[in-house]
Amino acid sequence: MTLHTQTPLVESRPMSLSSGRSIWLKLDALQPPGSFKIRGIGLACETHRERGARRFVSSSGGNAGLAVAYAGRVLAIPVTVVVPETTSERAKELLLRENAEIIVHGVSWQEANDFALSLLGASDAFLHPFDDPLLWQGHATIVDEVFRSGLKPDAIVLSVGGGGLLSGVAEGLRRNGWGDLPILAVETEGAASFHAAIEAGHPVELAGITSIATSLGAKRVCERAVYWSQEHPILSVVVSDQSALSACEAFLADHRVLVEPACGASLSLAYEKAPELDPFGTILIVACGGATATIDQIRQWSARYA
Repeated sequence: MTLHTQTPLVESRPMSLSSGRSIWLKLDALQPPGSFKIRGIGLACETHRERGARRFVSSSGGNAGLAVAYAGRVLAIPVTVVVPETTSERAKELLLRENAEIIVHGVSWQEANDFALSLLGASDAFLHPFDDPLLWQGHATIVDEVFRSGLKPDAIVLSVGGGGLLSGVAEGLRRNGWGDLPILAVETEGAASFHAAIEAGHPVELAGITSIATSLGAKRVCERAVYWSQEHPILSVVVSDQSALSACEAFLADHRVLVEPACGASLSLAYEKAPELDPFGTILIVACGGATATIDQIRQWSARYA
């Protein structure tokens, strides 16, 4: 029994027609807390519970924190989430639904994170949003499920924030003997910390995040993501906020599933027939999800580009 569910793997007729190739979707937006995060965070929470943890502490007001809160409720372990002042009321509401204690501290995630770390006692476990081998091990189950289905795509498309999903999928490809299968790692302009790390050859810190895709808003990717960029065929792709937002609306119309712009970034490659897809006939897109954005908010953002 795991805290995540095996999500549907479906061929998208609308996206296949848009892109001129076979597009398959791994619908992790349908995970109970709304995103892929529960795969790795669920494994980490179960592991920490087995090691004696009596409380889980997180510093994410987004999908990672929501996954921790969900895991804590299911495992009957209290959860404290420290969030910055910029956290939306929607995100706080979702955390409260999972019975998490919310502490608002600081103007940035870094300040909230530092405060969360200061709260840790001997029986507490800290859950990092993306930089933890347990997370990568859990996220790798995405590939395990695709492998068992019998489908082998020509490439996998996924979004990159801090690099946790990328590191997990790369690990999953290796452990299933698919080490030659390319990954297209997609970010939005203004949140492209992985692209910056690729160009520099090592993680670099962005001056700030200017993209509306805040779920991709890690100013610095984890070392493991850069390691995989040197060990696995990975192509970094950067798209506009407008492309990500348009893809969210199209995906909602086509598949009745609402995702955040962070996920829309990956979906946009198919909807806009991106040239990076040209070498591949069958493509798997990880529809990673995201629970904190509403359709009204997405349309407000889109209005900026109208």
